[in-house]
Amino acid sequence: MNFHTRKWIKPEDLNPNGSLFGGSLLRWIDEEAAIYAIVQLGNPRVVTKYISEINFVSSAKQGDIIEMGITAIAFGNTSLTMRCEVRNKITRKSILTIDKMVFVNVDEYGNPVAHGRTEIKFIEEQFAAEDN
Repeated sequence: MNFHTRKWIKPEDLNPNGSLFGGSLLRWIDEEAAIYAIVQLGNPRVVTKYISEINFVSSAKQGDIIEMGITAIAFGNTSLTMRCEVRNKITRKSILTIDKMVFVNVDEYGNPVAHGRTEIKFIEEQFAAEDN
């Protein structure tokens, strides 16, 4: 799993219990997954189609640093399916897991469109392609 984005948990991210508000975390995950899908599919137009069961494993507190990991697990004709894990950067303790997130590649009118991708594109490959 690729862990790219890190967040520092601040007071405005907390719920009344003093732990990370789940809604904030889900917003960050959706944004991270959309960016990952855009990079993998090479199209700035993707939409969230489906998110499976969300398993909150443990909580994060103010001052914690968390990291979000996303990896592609399947390519459809117009879609990309990913898995997600959020963990504490320091302790590596899992905070949340999502087994399946599906994003759909769309055209300028919001219609699903084939993307032609079949495998994960790593950042090193993207830089090499840009240099040529």
